[in-house]
Amino acid sequence: MKQVLTFGELLVRLQSTSSNFIQKEAGGGITAFAGGSEANVSMALAHLNIPVSYFTAIPENPLTKEIIAILGQHAIDTSKILFQGERIGTYILLSANGLTNGEVIYDRKFSSFSQLKQTDIDWDNLFEGCSWFHWTALTPALSEDMAFLMETALEEAARRNLIISVDLNYRSKLWQYGKDPLEIMPKLVRHCDIIMGNIWAENKMLGTTIAAGLNRDTPKETYVEYAATAAAQVFSLFPKCRHIANTFRFMDNPKHNLFYGTYHTPNGNYVSDTLETNEVLDRIGSGDAFMGGLICGIYNQCRPQEIIDLATQTGFKKLFIPGDFITEKQ
Repeated sequence: MKQVLTFGELLVRLQSTSSNFIQKEAGGGITAFAGGSEANVSMALAHLNIPVSYFTAIPENPLTKEIIAILGQHAIDTSKILFQGERIGTYILLSANGLTNGEVIYDRKFSSFSQLKQTDIDWDNLFEGCSWFHWTALTPALSEDMAFLMETALEEAARRNLIISVDLNYRSKLWQYGKDPLEIMPKLVRHCDIIMGNIWAENKMLGTTIAAGLNRDTPKETYVEYAATAAAQVFSLFPKCRHIANTFRFMDNPKHNLFYGTYHTPNGNYVSDTLETNEVLDRIGSGDAFMGGLICGIYNQCRPQEIIDLATQTGFKKLFIPGDFITEKQ
């Protein structure tokens, strides 16, 4: 079986072990986790028994070697990773476990990955043994140079007839180089067969329409209708795309999460059951786990309803696992 190749920045997540990041009480501290959206998807795929290879660029030091060893222990092929540069990107959560709306601080400038050039990559070697290429909107959000690199990567993947998937994860704090996502994303997404995100990201990045006033109290039926409308617009705008999925995730308090998803093909629209909990442990990475379940279902040619059910269940399961990675067998 050929591999799914994921492409993106490996990050270290730092977070407080209590309510304050700068500790004042005795015994307080900071916890570190390996993460990053594309690495998270790799981990989800590995635990769904999908052959997966992960590409990034990182400095060579004891910390990165430890992270690579963890990925390898979970059957992720790390042989294509580039060791170069001096910095690994980080992000800081100013609240315990990402369970509140606390500030997120990114420290990704001048990281090894952010300094990648297309001439650093052996494209034939990168895509060898792969049938699928997965990327996210986080990479072109970093800089215009990274958007150009992403365009080159997608052209190379398309030239080799790989299936291409994207997660439209939007982070306003990353789009800081003078370009609006609508100036960048459509020309990249035109290469994609699978698009995952939500109706708000599709509006922000692809230019689909959306109604004002949608909120936590909007009925599920209304959201499902808007998702189908947005999907029809995406299929029209991007003819290569054959699969679209959306997550709907709402939180009423730090321990609560209501979670469902929709899946769309040119021939039909499908929705998962609503999953809800008041025992959230860590919501970071749940969207990436959903993406892993989506890829798994399509990779295995499951029926449409099975695809959205698997994606939603995998994303929901991540809520009960600490750290960015989903590290338990499904």
